[in-house]
Amino acid sequence: MTAALDEARRALDHGDVPVGAVVLHDGNIVAARHNEREKTNDPTAHAEVLALRDASTRLGRWRLHDCTLVVTLEPCVMCAGALLSARIGTLVYGAADLKAGATASLYNVCADPRLNHNPPVIHGVLAAESEALLQQFFRSLR
Repeated sequence: MTAALDEARRALDHGDVPVGAVVLHDGNIVAARHNEREKTNDPTAHAEVLALRDASTRLGRWRLHDCTLVVTLEPCVMCAGALLSARIGTLVYGAADLKAGATASLYNVCADPRLNHNPPVIHGVLAAESEALLQQFFRSLR
């Protein structure tokens, strides 16, 4: 999770919401990204989506069933859909997102039995650190 927090801090360099994500395969980081929506003017440039794309490219496959996605903030609906499409093996996240979280807080996409993939979800890992980074960012905007 510390690598994901480091990535989240990089988003601050270009005014993006500080969310970071890493993909682990066999305990090694194969992708590490942060939000780039402001930087690229791309609404889909969330840390999770970018990390999943990079991991797929690096591993040479789209099925990431043996990988873990670690992210500082609970994924939104788009990102939850992307991690299901990638068949991610496990999701780990820090801070809950009460306004847009789609893996426990607002929705629970990863546990929907109607979908063809339901990865285990571990939440609350370094949540205080993740929340503090987000709170500082949003306070600076006010």
